[in-house]
Amino acid sequence: MQQIIVDISISPDEWIKLYQGVASDVHARARDGRSVRFPARILSRFYLQDGVRGSFRIVFDDQGKFQSIDRL
Repeated sequence: MQQIIVDISISPDEWIKLYQGVASDVHARARDGRSVRFPARILSRFYLQDGVRGSFRIVFDDQGKFQSIDRL
């Protein structure tokens, strides 16, 4: 298992584009400097009126398959 920590700030307008399928992936820079891309749908449960904001730990297996996400 591997994990990355990302700080995310997605406005409600940006979220609508992701939700409607205009874009399906979130591109972010992990705290360790790696550039990462992952499906926006994994952030759905963290959406609030002001969008998605916060720090998150994303866990994935050794083949790069998503396992879990937690807000820090």
